[in-house]
Amino acid sequence: MSQEYRTGREGEEFTYRGHTLEELQEMELEDVAELLPARKRRSIVRGLDEEQQKLLEKAREKDEQETANSPIRTHLRDMPVLPEFVGLTFAVYSGQEFGRVRVEPEMIGHYLGEFQLTRNSVEHGQAGIGATRSSKFVPLK
Repeated sequence: MSQEYRTGREGEEFTYRGHTLEELQEMELEDVAELLPARKRRSIVRGLDEEQQKLLEKAREKDEQETANSPIRTHLRDMPVLPEFVGLTFAVYSGQEFGRVRVEPEMIGHYLGEFQLTRNSVEHGQAGIGATRSSKFVPLK
């Protein structure tokens, strides 16, 4: 990859548990699983399901093609972010729409769904006339 990934500190290269991004990308999936948190490690050790395997294959093909114009669409919010995904763009389904998620090195060890929110924040306006029982008796002028 031609991009240079850095941490928040000035001049430091990204590392994940003592390994650089290049080292992580060259590792086998089982070796990467040893570095991940327990829940993600368990899902990889037990075996990714059929849909997750397909998504992993799509990501590997997309990495070879190097076309970042169209994101990889997926409903798999429970897919762990692997080092192979860094630099790719996914369209993760939120329940209503597909939101773009560009995978950065800091996302390794999380789920794809953590970066596409499913709930919107609600901003209520002022209560109008008739909105509550007490507002019936508010004088208009």
